[in-house]
Amino acid sequence: MNILILGSGGREHALAWAISQNPKCDNLICAPGNAGMAAVATCLPLDIMDGAAVVAFAQQHHIDFVIIGPEAPLAAGVGDAVRGANILCFGPNADAAQLEASKAFTKEICAACNAPTAAYGHFSDAAAARAYVQTKGAPIVIKADGLAAGKGVIMAMTLPEALAAVDDMFDGQFGNAGTEVVIEEFMTGEEASFFILSDGKNILPIGTAQDHKRAYDGDKGPNTGGMGAYSPAAVMTDAVTQKAMSEIIEPTIAEMARRGTPFQGVLFAGFMVENGQPRLVEYNVRFGDPECQALCIRLGAQMLEVLLACAEGTLDKTQVNWADDHALTIVMAANGYPGDYQKGSVIGGLDCADDDPKAQIFHAGTKEIDGKITANGGRVLNITTRGDTLAEAHERAYALIKKINWPEGFYRKDIGWRAL
Repeated sequence: MNILILGSGGREHALAWAISQNPKCDNLICAPGNAGMAAVATCLPLDIMDGAAVVAFAQQHHIDFVIIGPEAPLAAGVGDAVRGANILCFGPNADAAQLEASKAFTKEICAACNAPTAAYGHFSDAAAARAYVQTKGAPIVIKADGLAAGKGVIMAMTLPEALAAVDDMFDGQFGNAGTEVVIEEFMTGEEASFFILSDGKNILPIGTAQDHKRAYDGDKGPNTGGMGAYSPAAVMTDAVTQKAMSEIIEPTIAEMARRGTPFQGVLFAGFMVENGQPRLVEYNVRFGDPECQALCIRLGAQMLEVLLACAEGTLDKTQVNWADDHALTIVMAANGYPGDYQKGSVIGGLDCADDDPKAQIFHAGTKEIDGKITANGGRVLNITTRGDTLAEAHERAYALIKKINWPEGFYRKDIGWRAL
């Protein structure tokens, strides 16, 4: 089977690493890929936002299965174009991708199927949004309605901070993503990520994780795309998982089908869990990053089996065989991230995981220049390990990261602290 993965981040490197181990994978192409992905796949240039270009590329390279990694091409309808060319595809169509592309759309779905979530207001006018904030007070959550690469959420702890966030969004801080704003009640509890596959009708849970969104130790600093994760998430007990399925996931999938936009792909549900009750924070329509890395090192070659079943509509005949293990991912980011940062610094010591079957270094933002691996993004590396316990995975990951020579980078020292 010839397989094409669209994307160039740590999530896509982890998927490529897992899929390449499956004997069904004869030829793996990543577009555009990164320096790390080149070790397990052929990396080729491609505009992954152009559905026609993706279809032409897939036909030229005799691709049997296209896996769309990031959210932007999904929202742009690349999945529609691929399916329209009768090529097997993993990822929702543009209509279903609104579950991530529009936070207001997700709120409408939650209201229609009575899924528990935060109270909210939806605004396209700054003055009305400011008035709503002044009425509700702080803490409060200000969200850009559209796609903002995981950064369009401000958890404002004070009224001035909330009003400034509203002004910044309407002034274009997040581009077109902030032309409309959703303002939510501040939910308390513990966050968790829940990943399920849907083929439009059947549902298969494939794991839980907990992300660490803030830049610095102790959950301090600005929100990021994610500074680390571990799997499984301790807060997602069997009872909480069952509630999440029956009260949130199953009603959502049923409502999407009722509307004539069945969801096919991975639904990444972010929850806030308090007193055993999950409430929906948001949906994403692709694997989380860095949660995907922790899932992939646990699932390995099985990942291709479940993605294929999802695309082929056979999830009811598929199961996941979990090992009783734990995984942890630490993100190494460029100094200054999520603000301004420099590109081009050389990274050494990346062979430190080569002899450890329970460890992988997934590249998120790297580029090879003159035979050397250099930093080419904000989040640059994902040090990912497995262990029989979370403490073992934690110890292995932090021992590895000390062997990497990259003074221009930083990382959190407390990934997994809630569970540990």
